[in-house]
This record gives sequence, C-alpha cells and structure tokens, in this order.
Amino acid sequence: MPPHPTPGDETALFETDLRLPGRREGKVRDVYRMPDGVRLAIIATDRLSAFDVVMPTPIPGKGVLLTEIAAFWLRFIRDRGLSETHLLSTDAGEIPDAALTGTIVRRSDIEGRVTIGRLCRVLPVEFVVRGYLEGSGWRDYQQTGSVCGVPLPAGLRQCDRLPEPIFTPATKAEGGAHDENIDVDTAAGIIDPIAGEGAASRLIETALRIYREASDYAAGRGIIIADTKFEFGLPLDGRGEPTGEGPIL
Repeated sequence: MPPHPTPGDETALFETDLRLPGRREGKVRDVYRMPDGVRLAIIATDRLSAFDVVMPTPIPGKGVLLTEIAAFWLRFIRDRGLSETHLLSTDAGEIPDAALTGTIVRRSDIEGRVTIGRLCRVLPVEFVVRGYLEGSGWRDYQQTGSVCGVPLPAGLRQCDRLPEPIFTPATKAEGGAHDENIDVDTAAGIIDPIAGEGAASRLIETALRIYREASDYAAGRGIIIADTKFEFGLPLDGRGEPTGEGPIL
C-alpha cells in the first residue's frame, strides 16, 4: 500500500477498502467485483503517479475529473457507433450499503469517482494510435526512421503532425513493468489466438477510426490529441467464461 497522505490532504481520497471481493489496486484506481460477479466497480482515487511511481501526496478531486473524462469519451465512442464499451454506469448509488459498512470510506467520498463496468478478459496489447511524432515514437523515428515498423517520411521534427494517424502497438506489461513497442504482426500474433482470426485487423481499424473522430472533435475545441491508447477485452460471464461477444473497449 502506498504511504498515506500528509496532514492537510484530508479532502483527497488516497485509498479505498470497500467490502467487495477481488480488490486490485492500480496506480490510481481501485477495482472490485460487484456482488453479481459480472460487473466491476472501478474507483478513481486522487493518487498521483509518474514514471510508474505513486507519489505520497494526492491531488484533491483528481479522481472525479478522471472519471468524468473517461465517461465522456466512452459515451462519445458508443453513441457514434464506433465500438461497444465496458461502461454501464457512473452512479455511486449502485455500490451496496454493505460494501461501505465498517470501512474508511463514506458514500460521499466516492461520489463522482465510480465507474460500473462489464467484466472482461483484457487483450494484452496496448492499441496506441499516434497523430503526432512525440514520446517513444520520436525516439524510434530518430533511430530507424519508422515507429513500430511503420515507415515515416524523412525530415520530420519532434511534435510534427503525421501525414495520417498510425497504429503503433505495445505490450501490456504487468506489475509496473514498462510497456514495449511491438510491430503489427507481433500484435496480431497475440490477439488473434485469443479473440479469433482477423480480430487484430478489425480492432486496429476501430482504434484508428476512434482516434480520427475524437481528434477532429477535440481540434474543433482547440485541443490537440497527439496520441492515445485503447484497450479491448472479451466480455465474461459470472463464471469467468467468455460470453461469445466480440471485443469491447
């Protein structure tokens, strides 16, 4: 468990201890299984992480903003028919009273921080889409003239807009390890045996389409989305078995 916040941070939510099964603690979010076994309760805390390290001092209200932003884009994606998503609700009232009894958390502490989502088997590939040359993509380009095996025009500068958005997958590392860039064929070799033949190519097109529409929407409001990443998963039933549906976001 990361260290507790220092005095003066009482308005920030640093940790949760709900009486729900399957608790998993990420750098920022705490995840639980709901009593029905087919839904997850995801609580966004105010923890701050950088370079895979959780800082000792949280930012009050950060988790509320993260929840609002994530819910906005998931609904944007769903409402435009771009992809089905795991999002079911952001209603903290769906957390049963018994889950809060005898804990350090009051219902008011988690208001605005709750995402109720479908239980999924996550496909272990990060679907990274880049519209601009920055970060690890810039480093790869300097060394090879390409990013994840995707050749790019010569003479590009850091932060240049790319001629077209590109898909540059990465491994989904566990336990705080760093993700590693991979090429498209390697990504397909991971995804297709899990999600079915041709699933990788369909999901790549979905990721690119989402990025284009979201980027255009944001640009019209003065915001540049330089790059982003998506994760897809196969919905599971209460026994942890695939439901037979295709991957969702």
